[in-house]
Amino acid sequence: MNYNKKSIEDVEVSGKRVLCRCDFNVPTKDGKITSDKRIVAALPTIEYLVKHGAKVILCSHMGKPKGEWKPELSLKVVAARLSELLGQEVIMAADVVGEDAKAKAAALENGQVMLLENTRFMKGETKNDPELSRELASMADLFVNDAFGSAHRAHSSTAGVADHLPAVCGYLVQKEVSIMGKALADPERPFVAILGGAKVSDKLNVINNLLEKVDTLIIGGGMAFTFLAAKGYCTGKSLLDAEKVDYCKEMMAKAEAKGVKLLLPVDAAVAAAFPSPIDAPIDVDIVAADAIPADKMGLDIGPKTMELYAEAAKNAKTVVWNGPMGVFENPVLAKGTIAVAQALAESDAVTIVGGGDSAAACEQLGFADKITHISTGGGASLEFLEGLALPGIACLEDK
Repeated sequence: MNYNKKSIEDVEVSGKRVLCRCDFNVPTKDGKITSDKRIVAALPTIEYLVKHGAKVILCSHMGKPKGEWKPELSLKVVAARLSELLGQEVIMAADVVGEDAKAKAAALENGQVMLLENTRFMKGETKNDPELSRELASMADLFVNDAFGSAHRAHSSTAGVADHLPAVCGYLVQKEVSIMGKALADPERPFVAILGGAKVSDKLNVINNLLEKVDTLIIGGGMAFTFLAAKGYCTGKSLLDAEKVDYCKEMMAKAEAKGVKLLLPVDAAVAAAFPSPIDAPIDVDIVAADAIPADKMGLDIGPKTMELYAEAAKNAKTVVWNGPMGVFENPVLAKGTIAVAQALAESDAVTIVGGGDSAAACEQLGFADKITHISTGGGASLEFLEGLALPGIACLEDK
């Protein structure tokens, strides 16, 4: 996939109706937004369009209404917050491609901004329905995709509209694509990738793809125990992807054949059972990775492993990290994830954190400003690391 895509700065936007797909899938409670981070992230693109005299038509999904009209998933709260942040009224449409949306879009003046209702209120959105794509496109002269978090979805508002309009990226997508694209295509070396999370099966293709590119691959989280089992170790009651043990053997052989250093835990924090509730106090023992008792389960990497992984990260020139090292929602079992986040924060390398739990960990720990780039899309960044073409980016015009 070509990552060198045209952006809003490569096209004329003045006087044009610009349909801009954003990621306004914000968390809400009792009808109030609990984090406006995704709205704030979209501001640079929206402000550029306003400043350069575009007639801005914003669209996004929120939640999973599954084609039904659900008032609690209306984007009205987003329009209100966006109006405050922009310092101008964001006109709210009562529908997505109905009479109200079309009339308001037609009446827009240069520099005005409107927001369509939740695109997933339309049954055709997630099916990339050609008719819905055509209807959305009929309101505009240009399509801008600035929703990296949804770029791995081939939906009407993320990819389908590009069949009918010239399509370019906004600043957010441009940043994601240029930083992650360069890391994968032409990284400064040594290039280290750190993968965590629960299951090997979730990251099969990522492991395979990264072994073609990295100098060191570090495995942590629940998935590490399947690799340890592949080495013939007893993993006790730890999470085990039994059907993937042979795959792990293949990946270890591939790493050796390619001269890639594959680092696995050398010790682990173990307990008798998974904490319930997840943040409950828990007693843990530290044991060697090849000496996990049969009646215990591994729930985090141990201190020697933390040192080993931190050392590799600090000596790297490029580091990509996706997935926690343990049950990081529990303070006792968050130490491994904290150690990795801290190592990235203290490294001089280009550091890239895939979205999801790793991004949440960096933000909660206050390390976010010391990381080169924290991705805004968990699923999208994972597919990016797999080397897959993302529909919402593949549809944009190449430079």
